[in-house]
Amino acid sequence: MPTNMLTRRAALLSLGAFAAAGLGGCNTTPTAGVQPGAAAPAGLRIGAVNVDTAPLVAYVGNPTAGWAQQALPGALAQAFGARMAPGDPGAATLNVRIDTLYLGEGGPGDPDLIRGVAMVGGHTISVRASATYYSSPTDQALPEQAIQGRVQALAVAFAYRLKRKLGA
Repeated sequence: MPTNMLTRRAALLSLGAFAAAGLGGCNTTPTAGVQPGAAAPAGLRIGAVNVDTAPLVAYVGNPTAGWAQQALPGALAQAFGARMAPGDPGAATLNVRIDTLYLGEGGPGDPDLIRGVAMVGGHTISVRASATYYSSPTDQALPEQAIQGRVQALAVAFAYRLKRKLGA
């Protein structure tokens, strides 16, 4: 009987060591999510923000494009708060063009997506961002406000994704 117990212990110990070794491979060294090639010049100051949603009007129509046009300047100002310098003559202008906006069915399987291009300080940066939408009972009663809220969430996601790509 003692031989059996020792074998069971050895088997359990080896099974635990095998599982730990297998899971240890999952913990890889983290790498930078944004590559340094698109980094903006150091000390970049943003004096003005221009948002172009003309391609978006053709893609999704006017109410949604209008909401994006309204939400993006505030979201960009919030994301780049420390770099915003309105009225500074030496500050660059941030030009953003939104090309597509997709409102998914909801959940992580079909998220809302926004895609566009930003131009600042001689750099052109392609930006894609997503936001996950979960429906609520009030969305049925107030569908227009729900869609507007989703567009605002996409504008914030776009702004912070751009900030990350610029290394700001």
